[in-house]
Amino acid sequence: MRESQFFPFRFAAAYRLPGLLFGVTSATAGVWIDDAVLRIRFGPWRVRTPLTNVTSTVPTGPYSLIKTMGPAHLSFADRGLTCVTNSERGLCIRFAMPVRGLDPFGLVRHPAVTVTVADCDGLAKTLED
Repeated sequence: MRESQFFPFRFAAAYRLPGLLFGVTSATAGVWIDDAVLRIRFGPWRVRTPLTNVTSTVPTGPYSLIKTMGPAHLSFADRGLTCVTNSERGLCIRFAMPVRGLDPFGLVRHPAVTVTVADCDGLAKTLED
């Protein structure tokens, strides 16, 4: 059994107030890996999938502040979910089978989720192991 790991989001000052308006704070945002499951929480939005569903990770960034601050965002180009708390750097996690996340009914499924955790390299390495 794998040791439980937690990766907190890294919040830039400019993202704190817009995030707070949508319930996204350091207490309500993070990435957990435990019991062969990846869990992402971004305020009220949640993703949960088996680690076997993760196909790859890609470093991403920088991001436009105006396009990424506040709530989780849906990419209309590929239905990806973006959970951003700084404009510098994140990690895109890709899935074999799209996951639920943005809408509570699961009608929109996401082939990838981008997160801006404090340790993107550590998260990538953990997901590759």
